Amino acid sequence: MDKHLNPQAEARLPETAQGCRERMATLQGEIASIRTQIATTDIRRQLEKKTLNPDWFHRAKTALRMKQQELAQVTARLAGLSEQPIVNRREVFKDALIDVVRAQCDDEQWSSLLTRARALSETQGAHHG
Repeated sequence: MDKHLNPQAEARLPETAQGCRERMATLQGEIASIRTQIATTDIRRQLEKKTLNPDWFHRAKTALRMKQQELAQVTARLAGLSEQPIVNRREVFKDALIDVVRAQCDDEQWSSLLTRARALSETQGAHHG
């Protein structure tokens, strides 16, 4: 169980939805493992009619809480990422389009296109404001 204890480590949230899903799966496995260890230790304690080691129990419960908190943060991060895919796809497409157009234009054509785009942007901004 000691591998689950690391109070100094601050959870870094994954940058992608896939990363969030992978981290959630890992955390769920770790949470299940800690719960199993707590239950197994308690059953063994009852069978042997001994007392539970309070230090070990405290560390186990702390590790469990930390994993659950991280799972909640990763779940929230995934929800936030799920709200953004249309914007992100649009931005990625715009960047790709700019790369394609830029590669096919010389400097003078590119400058002309930028000027036209700025003028159009200003015109559209006046209509929406």
